[in-house]
Amino acid sequence: MLFPYTYVPHQMERMQRFINFIFYQVWCRASKAGKYDLSLFDANPPLKEVMTSFAYDHTDAGDRFSSQIQAIYQSFSLLSRNDIVQFKRWYQGNNDLEKVCANDPSAHLIRYADIPVVHIGLTEQLAAFFKGLYSQSLLDLAALRAKIGDIDDHYQTFVQTNNAGKCPFCGINDLLGEYHSKREAYDHYLPKSLYPFNSINFRNLVPACHHCNSSYKSIKNPAYTPKDPARAIQRRAVFYPYKTAPHAIEVQVDLHQSDIAKLKPEDITLQFGPAVVKEELETWKDIYGIEERYKAKLCGKNDGKYWITQVLDEWKEDGRDPAEFLTTLARQARNCPYAECNFLKKSFLDACQKVGVL
Repeated sequence: MLFPYTYVPHQMERMQRFINFIFYQVWCRASKAGKYDLSLFDANPPLKEVMTSFAYDHTDAGDRFSSQIQAIYQSFSLLSRNDIVQFKRWYQGNNDLEKVCANDPSAHLIRYADIPVVHIGLTEQLAAFFKGLYSQSLLDLAALRAKIGDIDDHYQTFVQTNNAGKCPFCGINDLLGEYHSKREAYDHYLPKSLYPFNSINFRNLVPACHHCNSSYKSIKNPAYTPKDPARAIQRRAVFYPYKTAPHAIEVQVDLHQSDIAKLKPEDITLQFGPAVVKEELETWKDIYGIEERYKAKLCGKNDGKYWITQVLDEWKEDGRDPAEFLTTLARQARNCPYAECNFLKKSFLDACQKVGVL
């Protein structure tokens, strides 16, 4: 990840607080003799108003939400005390995204596939509930929206602070900003299809460009190495999208031939730093196809090859020394590294200079 987002507080965080209450105060306190009714929500009046509305308004999404909460309550009432303690650890671990990303062993990360088969029925209930939380049909219900706000408003607030205009996961593609009427999709950093408990946690929701979100990452699992028959699947560190003390990512380009017109991806080597985040860099490259995408851009007619044309043709035609261009670009890359992909452009042109193209 080239640069982190700044986390922006918003009213929509209340939805995760509602889910926290449901998990800890309703499900985890369920008992065999306990009756499920709306009085279970008395200690959280705003949530009780929502649950009451859902009980009487008879919307499909509201009915589904209510019935799922009740069914999971009944399943939790059958768990042992030790089971409840374990589920609490998993819930807390899956929602501590910073520790998960750092591969901190104190975070009890759990996937649906890891929950013991003895809980298969409950696992299926949890999957249906948490995968459905991030659905427009639910979030658009008037009773709920009145309490938590609107995700489009969240996005507008978010991009007013995070206004780089570029996707931080690739640095290549633009993101829709505050002057657009549309928004980018939110990626579930830990995929909601694989992980319970955090599908509406905005620490796990990150706007990303379409190619990063859908074409490359999709449902890849950042927290685990990819499936490889030659090695066991194991945990790994990954960049935390809201890290407050980021590292400056270094990209170095090396070329193995000087005929830029015939340049192909196999003629390029990319090196990334700093070494202190080596594991995070490797995860990032794997999840987002970074090396493939950067090499493709450098070989593109309207990208890398055009950057050479700018220096050799346009500047020379004006009687200017290409060295002036590189000096100007170096300053631009320091001041605005992601504008026009300056961070990659500078490294590429430096590599061209090393092999005698400039």
